[in-house]
Amino acid sequence: MSQKGNRRTNAVAMLILVSMLVLSACTTGTKTNTEKPASTTVANEKEKNEENSGKKDKKIKIGFSMDTLQEERWQRDRDYLVAKGEELGAEVLVQSANGDDAKQIAQSENLISQGVDILIVVPHNADAAAAIVEKAHAAGIKVIAYDRLITNSDVDLYISFDSILIGELQAKTVVEQVPKGNYVLIGGADTDYSAHLYKQGQMNVLQPLVDKGDIKIVYDQWTKDWNPAVALANMENALTANNNQIDAVIATNDGTAGAAIQALEAQNMAGKVPVSGLDAELAACQRVVEGTQLMTVYTSIKDMAEAAAVAAIKLVNDEQVETNSTENNGKVDVPTILLAPVAATKDTMDDTVIAEGFHKKEDVYRNVK
Repeated sequence: MSQKGNRRTNAVAMLILVSMLVLSACTTGTKTNTEKPASTTVANEKEKNEENSGKKDKKIKIGFSMDTLQEERWQRDRDYLVAKGEELGAEVLVQSANGDDAKQIAQSENLISQGVDILIVVPHNADAAAAIVEKAHAAGIKVIAYDRLITNSDVDLYISFDSILIGELQAKTVVEQVPKGNYVLIGGADTDYSAHLYKQGQMNVLQPLVDKGDIKIVYDQWTKDWNPAVALANMENALTANNNQIDAVIATNDGTAGAAIQALEAQNMAGKVPVSGLDAELAACQRVVEGTQLMTVYTSIKDMAEAAAVAAIKLVNDEQVETNSTENNGKVDVPTILLAPVAATKDTMDDTVIAEGFHKKEDVYRNVK
């Protein structure tokens, strides 16, 4: 082949090679363009980090759905829980249903709509409140049952005092004073799961003595809605039915105790018949040191309220909550935190209620000379 022909052949080969390189470069360029630019990736990561930081820094909202605020002790629960929640950087929204099941469910729905991160519920009715748990869970919100268990539900946590032990303390203290005789039992609300546990504890002490014939339970009634007016009517009926032949009264809380003592006073029997109680309300503590009420069970409401606030925040943050018991609510074994109660009598009032600052000594002994 001539030199000229070689040049032409080489030129053609070179042209083909250049074309191939250009084509390769174009193909590679197309592939690069399908990837996210570095600046876009950095922006997305920054946005993601800011979103996570916002969630972490967002103030937690705790919804506190309460059965009632009519009694002194529930006002204390509210105040302690709100204070602890705020101390921990949370906001606590409180609603009170005044003993109305439908209202409590509606209020809980309202709290959910306000964007609470968790619900703490003092149920008026243990069974009816299961609807609150269901609605909260549907919204991705966990629920803590406070002081009273919510039954037949997947409630996430239960915080209370040892209710059976409370009943045992009530009955034991009264039995030590009156080991034999006619007993009246003024129970709590039949719809309150805790009231049944108090009754169980009371009967743990009383039943062996009933079987022996030492004690006779001559009247035994629940108190609808824990209403003192109902307890008063029950106690009046007990006195009438037994011609005032009553030796002791197991009243389940201080509200029912006060009503029972009112009925006894009308028959000039106050102070002569021992009466138990629960909650260490100021009026009850005054009655104890004055001698018309034998005892009240002191439960550190401050400890329970603060434990509930701490647990609520941990649950929102998906952190582990330490429990010391479980309670079967008819559907599941609910993780439970139980606190210990203490019997406060005339002899121990100063060492319990007053020593822990629950009430001031001058207030408790106001009427004692």
